[in-house]
Amino acid sequence: MERESVLLQIGRKVRARRTSMGWTLKEIAERSGISPRFLCDLEAGKGNISVARLADVAEALDVPIVSLVSTDEEEKRVVALVGLRGAGKSTVGKALAKHLGVRFIELDALIESDTNLVLGELFSLHGEAYYKRRAYDLLVKVLMQNEPMVVATGGSIVTDPETWQLLKRRTHTVWLKASPENHWKRVLGQGDTRPMANRTSAMAELRSILSLRSPLYAEATQMIDTNSVRVTGAVRMIAEALTDRKRPPRSASLAARSLNAASPRKRR
Repeated sequence: MERESVLLQIGRKVRARRTSMGWTLKEIAERSGISPRFLCDLEAGKGNISVARLADVAEALDVPIVSLVSTDEEEKRVVALVGLRGAGKSTVGKALAKHLGVRFIELDALIESDTNLVLGELFSLHGEAYYKRRAYDLLVKVLMQNEPMVVATGGSIVTDPETWQLLKRRTHTVWLKASPENHWKRVLGQGDTRPMANRTSAMAELRSILSLRSPLYAEATQMIDTNSVRVTGAVRMIAEALTDRKRPPRSASLAARSLNAASPRKRR
């Protein structure tokens, strides 16, 4: 979707929500801290609004920010891979993106590029809360592009309710599941032991983290056990799931046509 179309879509949704609630531009301006003139331009599809300011508008309208940027056409055009480090998100993600002919993105790499900090420095300087805010903001920007793609997320993304709800609502989420032993072996193979470095109880901590997060990971649309499924198998399973999702059940399709045929046409 082109930039102008995105702005027009956002403008229509903002105006529709405001008028449905009986609010004036002045009232929304006071609630959001944004000038009536800018809001007028926004509703006309002319306002080049930032994510932060759009979040203020969404809060003033009492709706999730994603509801202002999503459409039925856009829904779940993105595959989001979740799981702990060592689950195979990068390996499977790159192979899946190549198979689908779409772009592959690592959310953590986007955060590093956006902040000019490697993750270790970011956590040391700003803490986990800052990391989660940047992850959410950048994810919104990615979804606003309305482009099919594969996204590998950070292992802790499911622990932030707002970001995890956004992913579940707007993407086809896939949990790449693995045993603690396989997670650990793969991470060591990558030369990365964060956050287990210099800890004698590393495996116990890994088991604990996996145990705590597994119920959240299990909320994903699809689960693939990478203990027994190789990369090519995982790619095939995800691609098949995407194809099945796009194909409506015959009964549902027939019912929809029947309802449309039975609905009286409105006079113009």
